[in-house]
Amino acid sequence: HRSEAELIHNIVQHISREVIDRTHLDVTKYPVGMHRPVEDITKLQLLDLRENDVRMVGVWGTGGIGKTTIATAVYNSIAHEFEGCSFLAKVKDSKGYKLQRTLLSDILRDRNLEVANVHKGATMIKQRLSCRKVLLVLDDVDDMDQLHKLVGACDWFGVGSRIIITTRDKQLLTAHHVNLIHEVEILDDPEALELFCWHAFKRSGPPLGDYVKLAERAIRYAQGLPLALKVLGCCLCGGSIDKWEAALDGFKSMKIQDVLKISYNALDHSVQEVFLDIACFFKGKDTKYVKDACGLNASYSIEVLIEKALISVEHSSSDYYIWMHDLLEEMGKDIVQQESPTEAGGRSRLWFHEDVKHVLTNNTGTNKITGIMLNFPKQDDEIFLDVGKSFSKMKNLKILINHNVCLSGDANSIPNNLRVLDWPGFPFQFFPPNFRPNGLVVLNLPYSRIKQLGEGLKHMKKLTSLNFTGSKFLTEIPDLSNSPNLRYLKASFCTSLVEVHPSVGYLDKLEILDFSACFELTKFPNKVGLKSLKLFFLDGCIKLESFPEIVDKMESLIELKLGGTGIEELPSSIGNLTGLKELGLHQSAIERQMQSKEKAFAFAHPTVRNISRKPRSPVVGCPSLENAS
Repeated sequence: HRSEAELIHNIVQHISREVIDRTHLDVTKYPVGMHRPVEDITKLQLLDLRENDVRMVGVWGTGGIGKTTIATAVYNSIAHEFEGCSFLAKVKDSKGYKLQRTLLSDILRDRNLEVANVHKGATMIKQRLSCRKVLLVLDDVDDMDQLHKLVGACDWFGVGSRIIITTRDKQLLTAHHVNLIHEVEILDDPEALELFCWHAFKRSGPPLGDYVKLAERAIRYAQGLPLALKVLGCCLCGGSIDKWEAALDGFKSMKIQDVLKISYNALDHSVQEVFLDIACFFKGKDTKYVKDACGLNASYSIEVLIEKALISVEHSSSDYYIWMHDLLEEMGKDIVQQESPTEAGGRSRLWFHEDVKHVLTNNTGTNKITGIMLNFPKQDDEIFLDVGKSFSKMKNLKILINHNVCLSGDANSIPNNLRVLDWPGFPFQFFPPNFRPNGLVVLNLPYSRIKQLGEGLKHMKKLTSLNFTGSKFLTEIPDLSNSPNLRYLKASFCTSLVEVHPSVGYLDKLEILDFSACFELTKFPNKVGLKSLKLFFLDGCIKLESFPEIVDKMESLIELKLGGTGIEELPSSIGNLTGLKELGLHQSAIERQMQSKEKAFAFAHPTVRNISRKPRSPVVGCPSLENAS
């Protein structure tokens, strides 16, 4: 007879094998970069198995980034802590009652369970699992109803239960009150190189020689996306140097595209349009600029794209800009190209210089074109295109961005339906008489030859951004009372600018007002009541002798620069600048009077006395400031 201890040992071994067989899932052949996210989810304040509460944790990220792999690894590492476990893969592709039956069968170990419909299934989950400590993984969820029918609330499950939900849509998690969310990040370069090499060479690093540089090219293409590294590595495995070079020159994988396109296909049409605008024109651009440029409800669309991990907002110094993975950008551009594979004029957006040149020089544009960007490679000979012919057929053009192409001809053909006119170096001195862009939101014409704005601005009621920086022929800023939504007015280094219309002083939504280094400026609004203004620059306006009365509190203004101006005193209403943090007076008439009189002069008011007065760097080209330190 066997001893009692031996019998117990054998029973434990049998049960352990059964539990492992029942719970362990295949993760991935090469689990590179898995350790850190698995630890973050299991050992930090997300799952925290020491607590007896019921927790739902989200694992969120773009397609192909490794959400399922991470969730599987977490599941394997903690499944033994629970009375029952279930991993529901590809939830979005399955019917509700079938998923409910699988969940109940996995945990109750009853393969004969029947679930008549989703409503009865939800009731069965609540009744049968409310006293059990369970581990559930819902993988690839894309619909709120899936959560309602499978994990409707925490009280459906026993104390200590943990539910992990993977999704591309952060909004689903938020709406289901899942507040513990792990955002999956792309692999760093060493991890990306290792994962790629396992698939391409079946080893952790590349062979010496030319393969090293080719492997580095491959990981630059994939930009840390695990799916792309795997597909690219498998595609190139066993290939010669020549095959690698040829493949990397024009690599495109439908498998990667299909995975990434799932999120795009689920978007509303208006959100898809914003995604395509960003992919074709606005990647890397300032967030506020993009929101203005992409039209009505763009803020909502951008939030949706962020929640679905299709774009991100990145921070650089004081700016926030829109970012998108290169493979998502490529996917967006491919979608546009497929609208008309053989004739670029039949597409909605044009950005590639050869397509743009073909359409504009051959006049093959159509009313399908809604956006066009001219950004040609530097060439010895400048490219001249006739505006009159080039845009005459683009009746629905909303976005016109011209970085470096010289356009000549008749300006009358500039389309009136524009939402964005972004044209540094704009070659025309006047807007044409028939220019009535009622829908224009962004007018960006820095370093232009514009001389007078005429009546055109009176029709720009939706305008939010106006930029004439460095337009040395511009003589006046006209009446802007019909542009009440204007937030940015930039006209620094407009060296011929003499007059700014009084209406500018009453633009309630204006946030930035910049007339720095307008050396001829003498006529400025006598009164201002700009309650939204944050930055106000008049520095270098050497002929400006008076500062306007502040007719109401301007609590938003944090920086005022008057250095190098002829302004001799500040009005008593300066006290209305209650939020002011920095006042620049370097080499101004006020500073000279302060020095000569050796007293505070206009700084008796506590609002001004308590703000900093930092020196301003000299203004280039201003004779009176050239020797400033």
